[in-house]
Amino acid sequence: MITEEEIATESCTNRLEVEIYETSAEGYRLTVVSAAEKAKEEVMIRLLPEEKFQTITGFGGSFTQSSAHLLNQLGAENRKKILEAYFGPEGACYSLTRTHMNSCDFSLGNYSYAPVENDRELQHFSIERDKNGIIPMIKEAMSASEEGFKILASPWTAPPWMKDNKDWVGGKLLPDYYGTWALFFAKFVDAYKAEGIDIWGFTVENEPLGNGNNWESMHFSPMEMTHFVQHHLGPTLEAQGKGQIRIFGYDQNREHLKEWVNIMFQSEETSKYFDGTAIHWYASTFEVYPEALQYAHQKAPNKHLIQTEACVDAEVPKWRDDLWYWSKEATDWGWDWAPKEHKHMHPKYVPVYRYAKDIIGCLNNWVDGWIDWNMLLDTQGGPNWAKNWCVAPVIVDPVKDEVYFTPLYYTLSHFSKYIRPGAVRIGFEIADQNLEVTAAQNADGSIAVIVFNEHPKARTFTLVLGENCIQINISGKALQTIVIPKNPDQGRPTNTN
Repeated sequence: MITEEEIATESCTNRLEVEIYETSAEGYRLTVVSAAEKAKEEVMIRLLPEEKFQTITGFGGSFTQSSAHLLNQLGAENRKKILEAYFGPEGACYSLTRTHMNSCDFSLGNYSYAPVENDRELQHFSIERDKNGIIPMIKEAMSASEEGFKILASPWTAPPWMKDNKDWVGGKLLPDYYGTWALFFAKFVDAYKAEGIDIWGFTVENEPLGNGNNWESMHFSPMEMTHFVQHHLGPTLEAQGKGQIRIFGYDQNREHLKEWVNIMFQSEETSKYFDGTAIHWYASTFEVYPEALQYAHQKAPNKHLIQTEACVDAEVPKWRDDLWYWSKEATDWGWDWAPKEHKHMHPKYVPVYRYAKDIIGCLNNWVDGWIDWNMLLDTQGGPNWAKNWCVAPVIVDPVKDEVYFTPLYYTLSHFSKYIRPGAVRIGFEIADQNLEVTAAQNADGSIAVIVFNEHPKARTFTLVLGENCIQINISGKALQTIVIPKNPDQGRPTNTN
């Protein structure tokens, strides 16, 4: 690490040319800001592009029936505005997304693509339910996107007739239907392909440990899921010429990550069809679980590690109240319902901080993709048939045809817009842990540096790359993305007068 003495004596020959974008509690929204002029140095951030870590898959959000339903109720102008904001070249440029197979809590009700009981060959398989909502939303997003985006699909449950409890909620997949359920995934790929939509990957099951029997779910143990993938899902996709589609195991909170990767990646045989591990953040409002993430990477260093779901849960959104998103007011499910021994993991928190700190922490611990949950919800935090209200980065009032881009939208954009697929996370050194930092070098040679200052006081830091440097001021309670164009050696000499 750089010492305080080194900070005081550090000099560089050229001024580093940068573009600085800031979102802050005082009102900046991905606003272009200028570098500091002869400010007092407080800390130095030295970039180390020769230190290379994971390759980035992407960032984005999720297509849900609830979001699509709301989009259908808005006027054409706001519909286009939202999709351009998420996928357009002037917007967040989302590159990695998720959708659900069959219904989930953020659907208008329970449904399955295979409604006919004992239809083992899935002759009655149909995605008709998606054709008025999710599919048009995805296709319009594809039209808005210049570079395209990947889609992960996740089931919350198999149809009840395949399960031991014959219910939408809870229960397990009957072993007798393992082959049929594997075929279901292949049918889904073909059906979406027929609509002009390619599926990049699957998670095997959303939250296989369950959700307290509150909405659609289906339980797997690590061994059961691994057996299903090894002997059914993987071979089925492979046999049908779909072996290129990624399969992600687990797909729940990080506190159980170790036990799952131990089973999934126990041997070459068990890990053959797994392309990576999916995780959620709901175990804590502040803990990133770096040790668990590091362990998962070490267990399968050549596999993906992707955050597939996160949101401000158990809250009704605050409408046009930016300060709430920057205040320590939010609570989650664990505030009320966590067991006593886990209560300390669920204190009140600042929504923007939670997003910024988690994404930075994930990137710095080998996570290569990060997906938010619903792209838009209404002022109640739905629609949600289970009344599981949550917050989305974009809130809409469909009756008044009004849209509110919350600070969470801009927070996510700091990452998704400037760290592109194929970027490689690079090393850095910083002597002051009060600023949180991550950095990645894009395929075009540009570097994106993310700096987060959660403290009320503004800070000044010197950003150093080789013999180039620049002083930058970051506001209190602010997030910055600093973009260094390729060929930084062309910087002009620093004025030393």
